[in-house]
Amino acid sequence: MSNAKNKFDEYRQKMNEKIMDADNLVIKRLFNLDTKTYTDGALNAKVKEMIGLSASMVLRCDDCVKYHLGKCFELGVTKDEVFEVFAISNIVGGTIVIPHLRRAVEYWDELQNNTK
Repeated sequence: MSNAKNKFDEYRQKMNEKIMDADNLVIKRLFNLDTKTYTDGALNAKVKEMIGLSASMVLRCDDCVKYHLGKCFELGVTKDEVFEVFAISNIVGGTIVIPHLRRAVEYWDELQNNTK
């Protein structure tokens, strides 16, 4: 796995542990709901992660984009599929999403290049 993904995942895990250690019921429930949202249901997890990726791009959250790209990669989303998600995101979000598209493509390339 890529060094960038490992660093991102390690930081996310470390900070999530600190957040959970605060023992705030509302935050715990929010995190649980978020986790359960992306499990298989009427839509499978792969489709849900692609939806999450698109929403994250439109909302212009680079951390969220990285997270969902990593999950998409783990779930076997192809380059063609991810670029369709990118296209939809840019149509919905407009040209302001283009800088996030650039960073998303860079991260996707890192994910793919580190598995060869």
